[in-house]
Amino acid sequence: MFKSKPTLTQRLEALERATELAEGIYTPEELERLDKVIASAAERRALSAEHTVVGFFGATGSGKTSLFNAVVGEDLGKTAARRPTTSSPLAAVWHPEGSEELLDWLEVEDRRNRPGDFAKNAGPLILLDLPDFDSVEPIHREIATRLAGQVDVLVWVTDPEKYADTIIHDHFIRPHAEHSAVTLAVLNKSDKLRPEDLGPVKNSLEQLLVEDGLKKIKVIATSAKTGAGVDDIRAAIAKVASDHKAQSARLEADIAAATGPLLGSEKLSKVPDSAKKNLDNALAEAAGADHISRATAAAYRKRLGQATGWLLTSWMLRLRPDPLRRLGLREDADEVGVHRTSMPALDASRRAVANRGVRDYAAVLEAGLPARWADALHDETEAVVEKLPEQLDRAAAGTRLPAQPSKAWGLFTFIQWLALLAALVGVIWYLLVAFLPGALVPLLGEDLTPDVEGWPIPTLLILGGVLLGILLGLLTAVFGGFISSGVRSRTRRALRREVAEMSQAEITAPLLDVRGRYLEFREQLQSATGR
Repeated sequence: MFKSKPTLTQRLEALERATELAEGIYTPEELERLDKVIASAAERRALSAEHTVVGFFGATGSGKTSLFNAVVGEDLGKTAARRPTTSSPLAAVWHPEGSEELLDWLEVEDRRNRPGDFAKNAGPLILLDLPDFDSVEPIHREIATRLAGQVDVLVWVTDPEKYADTIIHDHFIRPHAEHSAVTLAVLNKSDKLRPEDLGPVKNSLEQLLVEDGLKKIKVIATSAKTGAGVDDIRAAIAKVASDHKAQSARLEADIAAATGPLLGSEKLSKVPDSAKKNLDNALAEAAGADHISRATAAAYRKRLGQATGWLLTSWMLRLRPDPLRRLGLREDADEVGVHRTSMPALDASRRAVANRGVRDYAAVLEAGLPARWADALHDETEAVVEKLPEQLDRAAAGTRLPAQPSKAWGLFTFIQWLALLAALVGVIWYLLVAFLPGALVPLLGEDLTPDVEGWPIPTLLILGGVLLGILLGLLTAVFGGFISSGVRSRTRRALRREVAEMSQAEITAPLLDVRGRYLEFREQLQSATGR
């Protein structure tokens, strides 16, 4: 299905949304042009939609007023001396009903109503004869400039002597290059050229207009003195007026002219998945993933040794500080509150790793952004970098660390206690034999130390308990070493997940928000220009 072209109302709504998105990115002065287009469009659309307003603009000596009179069909210019001031524009109005408010908005006081129709099917029409835009009087230039931004159709009147004047092209025609659809170009005083020179001069002017940015523009050669080309310019004006599209075309051209400098030419490429992965790798390194994972593995071995080691020596492990608690880390990361670690603040090298990771990620997002949006992304990046040490510390403190041995190891603890109990029974047995033999006679009879295969039972209890405790402690220590390697890997993964979640919320989200605002801004500008 083909996408329908947005209406003028939709385009203006898109322009308003784009202006909202651009607040804080561009200066108020830079957004002023968009605001003016929106305000001007609202004002123009509230006024007569039936009347087409055509303005004659020209330099001093171009014969603009004479051509205006010829097109109107009456020498209205003769009354110029009776205008309120020499800077006042003159309006020739066909079908004046409903034109008063429009002319008030244009600030045109000198109004001349014309009988009948300007041309067949031309409808209500207003022709304006305007002050010279290169006048030495500033007020003249101000009026010409203001009305160039208000009329529906612009008629640029030049002559063979001044058609290449830089003032005309640089200050008036080029700024309205987007208005080709509502622009007529006239080479007046063509009677002053030899017939063989007229074509080359017209072609030269057309080339200059193309260089100014106008598209598909044709120059109409006229002579107010001989009447040559006057019918052509009347026909061109009548055609534009009869189409009843000049007002919309003018507003659309205003939108295009205002949005063009902001739209940019580059289409942003998709952010590769590797950018976020590289960011998380750098942050995990800066957060001390290796150090924390080693500490977690060491804590696991220590706690396993305390729980399953030989009871006569494992108590000494309790005298050693716990590696995790020394860092201020805890396994129960679900506790309510903001956690902090006791790890040393990021040193210069770790901070450089983190900052570089963030800035490298921002550089990927920045690729293709216009300068203003790139500056906004840079500012947001620096704000993120400022809070980075605190965020990394929180991520480390909030990580659930697998340092506590499984409860299944409790069986080995139970066996260790049984082994110790057996050894103690053997020792107590010998003590009773030595010091209180009478206490054992009722139980054992005359043989106080019965044996098994020649080994006294108390000796077997002592040796068995001690050897079992030592062997079990060694066995769990070996297994604990293997398991702690997995604990170290799981810790790294857990910390990376926590860092990745932190970076998503605190880094990528705000940076992607700037990029997303630009993408929506660009989309709204494209909608405003009808793309």
